[in-house]
Amino acid sequence: MEPTTNLTAEHGARSRLLTILPGHGFGGRRAGSGRRLGVSVALLILLVGMVQMAASLLFYHAIDRQTLREDHARRVAELLVVSDRVHAVAAERATRIMTTQHLEVEHAPRPAIPRSEDSPEIAEIAEHILVWEPSLAGRRLHLALESGSNGRGDLVGSMALADGHWLNFRSRDISSVWPIALWATAMTLLVTLACIGAALLGLRRLTTPLHTLSDAANAIARGEQVPLRESGAADLREIARSFNDMQARIAGLEDDQARSFEAISHDLRTPLSRLKIASQFVADSDIARLVNSSAEEMETMLMSLQRFLRAEHLEAEPEEVDLAALIGGLAERADGQVAVIGPAQALVTSYREPLTLALDPLIENALHYGTRAEITLMRAGHGWAIEIADDGPGIDEAYFGKILDPFFRLDDARARDTAGFGLGIPTAHRLLERFGGALSFSNAPAGGLVVRVIVPLPDETEAR
Repeated sequence: MEPTTNLTAEHGARSRLLTILPGHGFGGRRAGSGRRLGVSVALLILLVGMVQMAASLLFYHAIDRQTLREDHARRVAELLVVSDRVHAVAAERATRIMTTQHLEVEHAPRPAIPRSEDSPEIAEIAEHILVWEPSLAGRRLHLALESGSNGRGDLVGSMALADGHWLNFRSRDISSVWPIALWATAMTLLVTLACIGAALLGLRRLTTPLHTLSDAANAIARGEQVPLRESGAADLREIARSFNDMQARIAGLEDDQARSFEAISHDLRTPLSRLKIASQFVADSDIARLVNSSAEEMETMLMSLQRFLRAEHLEAEPEEVDLAALIGGLAERADGQVAVIGPAQALVTSYREPLTLALDPLIENALHYGTRAEITLMRAGHGWAIEIADDGPGIDEAYFGKILDPFFRLDDARARDTAGFGLGIPTAHRLLERFGGALSFSNAPAGGLVVRVIVPLPDETEAR
């Protein structure tokens, strides 16, 4: 059997003070509530920061490559001019004099590079060489890129000398990282991270009031009184003031309604009592029995209404509860009509009075529309569940949501009489909803209604 409705709510019986001030963070309070505004904006900030950093790195990389080409072109241009002059003065010592850590020079009768490599990069380097040394414009100059011993790119070339020999050279590490670009990249990374961190902190301060209002609205929906501290910026103080005024008006209306119903139900008890006493003096026994039964039915309705009104404002603190003992005590009142299935002991930190007041009308409802009931206590995740099954006609699944509404009656859906206001199930639903439990329904395959109760647990507490 599967319940078609599973209505859950968090515990909300105790009034809390929520502050519209930074410090609550911008993460979701409830799992599965979907991505919140703060998370979306934070992801956007991170994305923009990463794009900006990537663009900066590409920019510095482009500058680095351009600077390297110009530097190598300058060094090669100087090498060629100086080598040509040194070779003319002391040809036998030119190779030793011109070879350095970064440049390798060799004089040979033939060029090491027969012709220039056909690539835009080589053409650009050759252009820079002529810019630095225009006197080399008439020389035969062959350039190429080769992989060096360390795996990096070397610029190699050959230039014709005046005596017919060739100056072969190798400029190492043309692809090495330019130190200025390295520093610029590091600074860009640090500044980007600092900006992202500052943006996230600012976002946290901006979204905290929104989360506070969201939490307060959810708490009010569960029947809590949640005053907001009127502090912070002027617009935030105005929002908090309006929210508190709204709460006060809603609370006043609810209190007035509750007091009116309680006063009416209390005042009606006196004439009902007189009516029951008067029925004893009626000579006709049938009339006396009718008057007395009608008075008792009206008194039962008033008691049901009082329980419902009490469920709206009941306060309770969590305590250790033996669910097996609690269910067993409720079953004993039924004079053998209720069977209990489950462990002999089930200790859990829960709310004894609200749970008792919720189970009592559910058991009464099962016996009212069936001949017997069966209560099963079982584990449900980290907590406990209680299933109450009767052997009555069951309820059409289309009414599973409707029967949670106060005063809704299923006159045609049940087989027996329908006394009462129809407040038993709504009372249980309101109590479980306010304290963090849940109520759902399903029809048993063999017939009858199965009511599933998720035992309410305090916040941050798991059943033991």
